Amino acid sequence: MKKTLYEKNVAKIPTKDIVSCGMFAAILAILSQISIPLPSGVPVTMQTFAVALTGFVLAWKFGAISAIVYILSGAIGLPVFSGFKGGFQVLASHTGGFIWGFVIMVILCGIAADKNNKIVVSLLSMAGLAVCHVFGVVQFMIVMKMNFVESFLLASAPYIIKDIISVFLAYVIGSQVRKRLIKAGLL
Repeated sequence: MKKTLYEKNVAKIPTKDIVSCGMFAAILAILSQISIPLPSGVPVTMQTFAVALTGFVLAWKFGAISAIVYILSGAIGLPVFSGFKGGFQVLASHTGGFIWGFVIMVILCGIAADKNNKIVVSLLSMAGLAVCHVFGVVQFMIVMKMNFVESFLLASAPYIIKDIISVFLAYVIGSQVRKRLIKAGLL
């Protein structure tokens, strides 16, 4: 009996990788709930740390799958976004651009995961963070009907230092976790 394209592709993904993607989607959901609301409507969360950690541990392909699973889970209504929110309306809201930006950020941090050059790692991970912030600022600007500078000052600038520190910590922790998982044969 001939296998379908779906069956051929699913059979190529080891169970341990599927489980890893699910676990990191759950980590994204859990760390999203550590949230401090701010007057701008953009809360301080641990999402940036979780996204970078996902990329640094799982690398780009499975990191991206984890981020997409997280986003799709929220889109269908599961309360995985900050403040236990869910639904497509969150993705279309003033903070949704940051969530869309997670996919690019996790991919760039994931590409950096296997690089031995700290400068390349820094450039790739900071580029991912920058893209995430640009997505966030642009959607904030459109939804809130503000100009780019005002949107940047409200939705991005207050979080940049925290996010840079989050990405750095995610790299330090994630690279060690990745090495140990590879050594144990789990990645």
